[in-house]
Amino acid sequence: MGNQNDPHEAPAATVAGEDLRELLGHDLHGEVVAYFVKETGEEETGEERAYVERQITECLRYLYLVSKYRERLSGLFLPVEQAIDEIWHYLILQTREYVALCEERLPGRYFIHHRSIAYEDYQAEPGREQVAEEALRWIPLHCREFGPFDEGALPHWTIVRYLHQHLGMPLDEIAALEPMAPSAPAEPMGAA
Repeated sequence: MGNQNDPHEAPAATVAGEDLRELLGHDLHGEVVAYFVKETGEEETGEERAYVERQITECLRYLYLVSKYRERLSGLFLPVEQAIDEIWHYLILQTREYVALCEERLPGRYFIHHRSIAYEDYQAEPGREQVAEEALRWIPLHCREFGPFDEGALPHWTIVRYLHQHLGMPLDEIAALEPMAPSAPAEPMGAA
């Protein structure tokens, strides 16, 4: 049996959205969906609900990756949009369920802390090159666990949207990016 955290190994079976929802539990998942659909202030439509469900899936993918690849991803700036960070904040406030999610259900089995920092402050410390390298580090690990990014992920994953829309990279080219070298672990940071 090889090292399951080695992104150079052949991909394991991908983790489906249903698997992630099961990690959260049916009741809490439904509660989070209802809260964020209501937050939009618009009358609920099937389209709005589906979008919020996708946001929750992307938040759980983010937490899954931080949990499984702690040494590589902890302490990096949040690679997803502010709306995903807001879902993470909501989950943190459900203290009992959040502890159970982190310590019993996610693969790393440890509590994932959150620290807010403005992007400008974060970027000033390590420098732009390191910030770019760290942003790219998520992509191979995401593809390994969940398969390649699709169009539905673009509104939520900032670096992937930038590569696709601003640099013109096709999604299959983004999925073929090689893993980056790890850096020293720290606590994950959300957008301020």
